[in-house]
Amino acid sequence: MNLVTELQWRGMIQDIMPGTEDQLKKEMTSGYIGFDPTSDSLHIGSLVPILLLVHMQKAGHKPIALVGGATGMIGDPSGKSEERNFLSEDQLQKNLDGIRKQLEQFLDFDASKPNAAEMVNNYDWFKNISFIQFLRDAGKHITVNYMMAKDSVRKRIEGETGISYTEFAYQLMQGYDFYWLFKNKNCKLQMGGSDQWGNITTGTEFIRRKAGGEAFALTCPLLTKADGGKFGKSEKGNVWLSPEKTSPYEFYQFWLNAADADAEKWIKIFTFLSKETIEQLIEAHHKDAAARLLQKTLAKEVTVFVHGEAGYQEALATTEKTFGKQNAPAESLTLEDLETMDGVTKFDYELTKVNTGVDVVTFLAETKIFPSKGEARKMVQGGGVSINRRKVEDVQLTVDSSLLLHGKYLLVQKGKRNYYLVMAV
Repeated sequence: MNLVTELQWRGMIQDIMPGTEDQLKKEMTSGYIGFDPTSDSLHIGSLVPILLLVHMQKAGHKPIALVGGATGMIGDPSGKSEERNFLSEDQLQKNLDGIRKQLEQFLDFDASKPNAAEMVNNYDWFKNISFIQFLRDAGKHITVNYMMAKDSVRKRIEGETGISYTEFAYQLMQGYDFYWLFKNKNCKLQMGGSDQWGNITTGTEFIRRKAGGEAFALTCPLLTKADGGKFGKSEKGNVWLSPEKTSPYEFYQFWLNAADADAEKWIKIFTFLSKETIEQLIEAHHKDAAARLLQKTLAKEVTVFVHGEAGYQEALATTEKTFGKQNAPAESLTLEDLETMDGVTKFDYELTKVNTGVDVVTFLAETKIFPSKGEARKMVQGGGVSINRRKVEDVQLTVDSSLLLHGKYLLVQKGKRNYYLVMAV
């Protein structure tokens, strides 16, 4: 398997340093990607780098996952407009443990295999380096002019917030990581998102100047959504790989709700389906887009990859409970159906107001389903709100106790995909 060819047809290569493909053809190569330990779970924005490592291992190469215990205390300025908060050592360790557990789901860490995955923590080598030693060993090899030329640094310097020396030194620390792995793990390749190109090439330059060695670089494109929204974000925020932070149902729904253009691009990146299979799926989708075959296949493949078959079946069961009885009145839902319904946002609301009666616009704003009465009124007038599976057609509708399901709940739908369970308390 030619790794570069495989990644290119999947749309997973943005930039690649000359000689990288020849290196990968020549011998089993160790390559690494850095992961930011700002949480005890990775999110789907981390899936592309994870998949790069998985493809690498499948092609017979050795993947190394570097979790930045040291650089995580500093913060990377790439793509950031302001400096991040530092993490405590206790929180950092908790995050490292959580990330390792997740990576073990996707990569083979069996040490008996020559291309076994490894996880390293750059705090292990930075903790014993003094400031003077780092300046002598690293600082003298990279000029300020070279560092200032990087887009991530220049944009921050030219912006209003500026950049601290701490963050300015980040690319030097990342460059030293690559050098340390080159010297100690024979690691010759660093991969990452396209926003990391500057930091990665600093590492290859550092290896050339300090060790007289040759190293290589490869980046993947940063994903965007067809509607201009940020990839990996849902109404609730990040879509996490942890089932405790994002349920398998919510995870499945994110992929199922992909726009046609996104699904066509994402099925190449986020699944291991063959080129022939994907081309057949795309052709079938073009003939009958309403069947959403592309989205269903994408959602299944990614959910099984992250949450296993059991997680996928759980997502299907929840989807059926939430959407499968759409034509049935909400009154047919049992108390258990309502209280165990996943994928709904739950709010409390004052029972006294319901008993007295409140107009629907005020109700929608006070429950925080809408941020303002103006937005609530506009959505109701556009036919985008349902209560208990009945479309609200009158902004003067009174929400009162006669609408309560089982004497305590209101099931509200906003648009096609957002569900809320309001409990009168």
